[in-house]
Amino acid sequence: MNLLHRITALNRFLTRPLGAAFAGALAVCTPLALVLPTAPAMAQQGDRATLDRAIRAMRAITTMQADFTQTDRNGQVVSGKLTWKNPGRIRFEYGEDADLLVVSNGSALTFVDYDVRQVERYPIGDTPLGALLDPEANLAQYGQVRPSNAANVVSIAVSDPDKPEFPEITLIFLENRSAPGGLELVSWVALDSQNIRTTVRLRNHRYGMNIPNSAFTFRDPRPSAASRRPG
Repeated sequence: MNLLHRITALNRFLTRPLGAAFAGALAVCTPLALVLPTAPAMAQQGDRATLDRAIRAMRAITTMQADFTQTDRNGQVVSGKLTWKNPGRIRFEYGEDADLLVVSNGSALTFVDYDVRQVERYPIGDTPLGALLDPEANLAQYGQVRPSNAANVVSIAVSDPDKPEFPEITLIFLENRSAPGGLELVSWVALDSQNIRTTVRLRNHRYGMNIPNSAFTFRDPRPSAASRRPG
């Protein structure tokens, strides 16, 4: 199984249409249409205000670290540490459960499988994670507010009709005055065209620490990697 498919299975939310992962995930699926349902003008205005607020909250993050767990459709769970620096830099460092690394240096998202010594790289705009990482991503165009039973929960579904191979990703925020923009991203769910679901949950959020750009490089496991520069 190649890295893309493996990460897709592990991390449908990340894959490349990624199929993979945060990968895959950043992965492959047929997204739901982004046509807002017919509703009264006031309701639509309210949804747009909520969507704009969620976008501002994500853009307000300068740096963030959190612990994450990733659960696939079979209930298998892997965990690790997330490091995020705007604009466009992110690092998913898995624990002992999976010898994988997903990292973005601001322009490219790279999937590293140390077990099989494979490296795959994609422009961040060509991955489902572009919704989080790409400063040019138009979430206002591709996002849709989803109903929630709790007043303190904001749910935003993001999919791109021009990229049907990507999964639909639903971002879940909780009201939190201590988080940038007053909303804290606590989880996201990726759902592909085969209804395969991958869930990533975040906890122990920390904000505003000094994180050097060197944190978003990686050790290249491929033969003759010594001649290559870190990505």
